[in-house]
Amino acid sequence: MFVAPDPGRLRLRNAARAVIGVAAAVALAELCGLSLSASITGGLAALLALFTVTDATVRRQAVTTALLPAAGFPVLALATALHGLTPARDAAFVLVVFCGVYARRWGPRGHALGIFAFMNFFITQFLHAVPAQLPELFAAVGLALVAAGAVRFLLWPIERRTPPPAAPAPLPGRGLARPTTRQAFQATAACAVALAIGQALSEDRWYWAVGTAWWIFVNTASRGETLVRGFRRVLGTVMGVAAGVLIAIPLNGAPAPTALLVAACVFAIFYTAPVSYSWMIFAVTLMAGLLYGLLGVLDPGLLVLRLEETAVGAVCAALAVVLVLPVTTHATNDAWIQRALHCVHAATAQAAARLAGSPTADPAPHAAELETLLARVRMALAPLVHPLSPFRARKARAGQVIALLDDCAREVRGLVAVAADPDASHDARLATACWRVEAAVEALTAGERAASEAATAREGVPHTAGSGPALAHLHGLERALTELAAPLGSDPRAPFVVSA
Repeated sequence: MFVAPDPGRLRLRNAARAVIGVAAAVALAELCGLSLSASITGGLAALLALFTVTDATVRRQAVTTALLPAAGFPVLALATALHGLTPARDAAFVLVVFCGVYARRWGPRGHALGIFAFMNFFITQFLHAVPAQLPELFAAVGLALVAAGAVRFLLWPIERRTPPPAAPAPLPGRGLARPTTRQAFQATAACAVALAIGQALSEDRWYWAVGTAWWIFVNTASRGETLVRGFRRVLGTVMGVAAGVLIAIPLNGAPAPTALLVAACVFAIFYTAPVSYSWMIFAVTLMAGLLYGLLGVLDPGLLVLRLEETAVGAVCAALAVVLVLPVTTHATNDAWIQRALHCVHAATAQAAARLAGSPTADPAPHAAELETLLARVRMALAPLVHPLSPFRARKARAGQVIALLDDCAREVRGLVAVAADPDASHDARLATACWRVEAAVEALTAGERAASEAATAREGVPHTAGSGPALAHLHGLERALTELAAPLGSDPRAPFVVSA
């Protein structure tokens, strides 16, 4: 809960850079004489630009950042123009939700543009912006994107030295079978119901229910993932509301300490987001309370309402994933595990070819892809290994799958390191060992009959003795793949027994 590794201190550097970028955006807005609402809008726009743009290359990141106004400005204008026209505003917000989620089919860029569009509509509700404020809001967002871009690409270009890992391609599908299409309908249904119930609770602060439902669907793909994310959001909000009562209310919007604490919250959002959704939401909730204090509207009742609206959004999201075009956790898990196993095979084949003397073989990209796929597998299996999961057999099975896939990744990394050694010589036994690994993968990914045939063929090939590093890694890889047959091949509902 409190300790997480930070290789290369990447999270630390990203969080520190975010504080600088957001502070620069707010400072520019203040220097230009913009209002407090516009300054807050600029700070939030800079935060979003630094948080949501995750393209695999710096060039793509720069293009996506430059395109953010194309997604945000029309929505900002629409939201302010519909201020006071409740039915039209609500319909427009629901339409923005659908389009924002649907855009995720175009990868990281579509994901970022969709979030930015949604949040521009959300921010206008948060600030109760009216059409007369539109010019300065445009100015604040434009200045914020310039500031965020300057900090990200010129002052502190972290990604030039440490390129971010490429996100795995989304699971395939057509029509309603496509994950982004299905999720667009789920999120739209959840947000529409959350909007209606949220307005019944409060005509002024209903948008928190919609925002909760929206963000729960970000980076989730199955029913289980969404339910766990909703629980974590409510937990983070409860902690944030408690902190708001103890910290934000006594401050009562005092400028200097509030600014320092908002900066600390921005740092915490970026530092905790990759490892803990609950802690990130804690920081978001506390920051919202501090901003309400700056605006002069903070009181305990508002924080309680914030919690109630969050609960409404979480319940609506949970009902949507269960009732609207549901995707089972098991189906999503199986799809990501299959992709990881194929990646293990590809990395092994390339490493063997490299050791055999092929100048074009390169296992490193496959090893890097395996790491991102395993991160996605862990996310998919998170609902099953959650401490509150009542399914003990599935929890044990999922835990063993994660452990064995981690073993596979460790052996692949070792094999890639050996293959990168120019002095490593080819051993004729490597071909046999690689074939056994291939058969083991086929046994796990093929149909039942093909798996049986592959396993039989693998048993017909004798193990090759040898203590060479490459052979040791291949044998360790085969062992892990063979042991995966038990958790992957058994009935998900059956009691799980670990074989001796």
